Amino acid sequence: MTKNIPRRIILGPGPSSAHPRILKAMSNPVMGYLDPDFFEILEEVSGMLSMLYNTEGTSFAIAGTGSAGMEAGLNCLAEDGEDVLICNNGYFCERMIMMAERLNLNYSSLNFEWGTAIDLDLLENKLKNSNIKLVTAIHAETSTGVINPIAEIGQLCKKYGAKFMVDCVTSLAGIEIKFDEWNIDYAYSGTQKCLAAPPGLSPVAISEKALDYIRNREEAPSSWYLDLLGISEYWGKDHIAHQTTPVNLVYALREALQITFEEGIESKFQRHELMSKALKSGLKSLCLELPVDESIALNQLTVVKIPEGIDDESFRTDLLRNYLIEIGRGLGEFSGKVWRIGLMGESCVASSVFGILNAFENLLIKNNYEIEKGSSLSSASSIINSEFPRPY
Repeated sequence: MTKNIPRRIILGPGPSSAHPRILKAMSNPVMGYLDPDFFEILEEVSGMLSMLYNTEGTSFAIAGTGSAGMEAGLNCLAEDGEDVLICNNGYFCERMIMMAERLNLNYSSLNFEWGTAIDLDLLENKLKNSNIKLVTAIHAETSTGVINPIAEIGQLCKKYGAKFMVDCVTSLAGIEIKFDEWNIDYAYSGTQKCLAAPPGLSPVAISEKALDYIRNREEAPSSWYLDLLGISEYWGKDHIAHQTTPVNLVYALREALQITFEEGIESKFQRHELMSKALKSGLKSLCLELPVDESIALNQLTVVKIPEGIDDESFRTDLLRNYLIEIGRGLGEFSGKVWRIGLMGESCVASSVFGILNAFENLLIKNNYEIEKGSSLSSASSIINSEFPRPY
């Protein structure tokens, strides 16, 4: 008996809702991953990814989620004895630390308070007094809703001769990434957020310098499956066989990229910015605290402090069961302290903003909070209608 899948309005930290065209694309017939016609699709996807990353380098997709992209970078871009620095200001930075430990890398972490960005002065002091060969950072830290100064970090890495690896899981297709200009050597993302595709692939970009490093390692990377050189050679012009590619997920990624370019990259960035402004304005009108400073707050994900007297799990369960809306709980240091609301990809539309604000109003009233009914919707509506009068 087929199980009915419940309908959801997904407004958490990911995945986001998948575009109907993308789901349809996935139903196309399966091709062999060494079929010449499939190679044409790979080349098309690679080219569009390079445009999205703003790179002249190599772009492709790893079979796996963003965590596969993360582990592939750590697996390939540091050898035994080389110093690795992990910039740590959130939960997913700490995931890098866990991976580095399992890979027995010679790493250290530069730790910052959750909800704050990476301090460039502290980073430079660390780099100039060390022999660090690889620096890692997260562009958009999903656990805290903070954007980090990747361009400036890239300049420091170039100045002190370190390779630079960047997590773009929540940023790709939601805010601008300038891979080449920012001196990034390796960046990875996921398909399930701003690209509005199902999870399962990690779109990446890698510099020629980084590929040369892998080619010239004294020992091959410990993971054959996550060998970036091997995967890049399959996606490259010679299409050297590596692992079996999830063909239908590549169809989905191609459709997601086509939809992105049809909308226009700048228009998509503007949409994420506008809906974020509207949501944040509505939440503030309900006297809810947004703990992240506006200057470093993400558009794609908004962190909201849980009001005193409200039970985290009960509130989210009520939201899910009675309004079909999913939001994210706090992770790590923010566990039980915040909610995380995502507006990404197909979920980043006005109806999502109005839907969650209406639900929040009703649930706050249910929890005996005195608010002006309709105030958040009015606040959000005024921003959407005045700043960018385009229907979403």
